[in-house]
Amino acid sequence: MSLRYEKLTICPCCGFKFEGDLRSGCLGCGSRSVGEPLARPEHELPGYGRSLLITVVGISSLLLLLVTIIVALVGRAEPSISLSSVAAAAEAGAWRLKWIGFPLAMISVWMNWRIYGSMRKQPVRFTGMRIARNGLGASMLFAFLMTSLVGITVPERLRQRQRGFEATYRASLYTHNRAFMEYRARFGSFPTDLSDLRNLPDSDGSIANLITQAEFVSYKPWTQLAATQTTRAKSNRLRGAAIQPTNLYSGADDSAGEGVSFTNYELRLAGEDKILGTDDDWLMRDGLILPVSGIESTSIATPSVTSAR
Repeated sequence: MSLRYEKLTICPCCGFKFEGDLRSGCLGCGSRSVGEPLARPEHELPGYGRSLLITVVGISSLLLLLVTIIVALVGRAEPSISLSSVAAAAEAGAWRLKWIGFPLAMISVWMNWRIYGSMRKQPVRFTGMRIARNGLGASMLFAFLMTSLVGITVPERLRQRQRGFEATYRASLYTHNRAFMEYRARFGSFPTDLSDLRNLPDSDGSIANLITQAEFVSYKPWTQLAATQTTRAKSNRLRGAAIQPTNLYSGADDSAGEGVSFTNYELRLAGEDKILGTDDDWLMRDGLILPVSGIESTSIATPSVTSAR
C-alpha cells in the first residue's frame, strides 16, 4: 500500500489521483505539467485525521448510550441514583437503543479496526496512535455494553411476553365466566350452548366477541339432581349413578337438556396453536382455571347428569 501511495500522482488542477506523470497529461482533466515536478519535502508532517475519526466515532457511541441511560433514569417513577436504579435504567436504555445500537456497534468496531490497522502499517505517515487505540477501545466497550445489557434483559422480556399471553387467555376465560354467571342469574341455569348467550344484554360487544370465537372453544354443562327416595340408603346409592355428559356445543341434540337446570360447566379454550385438545389449551371449570396437564385425571371425576326418580 505504501509503495502504491508513493507512485500516485495528484493533479493540482482537479485533484484526480492516477499512476503516471503529469507531463503525459492528467487522466481526469487532461492538463499537463509545464516543467519537472517539485521534489518531495525532506520532512513531511504525519496526518492526524484518521486517529481523530476513530476517536470521534468511539466517544460518540458511548455518549449516545450514556444519554439514553440518563433519559431512562430521569423518566422512572421515582428517580434515584442508587445502584439498582442505575442498573435498571441502563438495561432499559440499552433495550430502547437496540435497533440503532447494534448496527452502530458493528459498523463502528469494523470501521475503526480497519482504519487503525492501516495506521499501524504506516506509522510514519500518521500520528495519534494512542488516541486511536482509545477510540477503538471505546467502540469495543460500546458493543460490549450493548450486548451485555440487552442480553441480561432478554429472559425477563420473554417472561413478560409469556405473562402477557397468559393474561390474554385468563381475561377471555373470566369474560366467559362472567357471561355464564349473568345467564344463570337471569335464567336460573347455565346455558346449554354458547349461542344461548345471545339472550343476554351486550352493551360492550364482549358477548358477541365470545360467540364469534366459538370454533376455538369447547363447552360442556352438566348438573346433579338430588334423588328423592324413601330410604337414605337407596338415595345414597342413586347419588353415585351417572350418565356421561354430552358435549352440547358439538351439535348434539338439545332435547337431552330440556327441563334440566345446569349447575356446573367446563370450558376449554384453544391455546396459541388455535387447536383444541393440545397441551397449550386453557381449562376453566366452574370459574376455576385448572392446569391442562390435570385434565385427564380430573375428567374422570367430572360430575354427570343424574335424573331424579
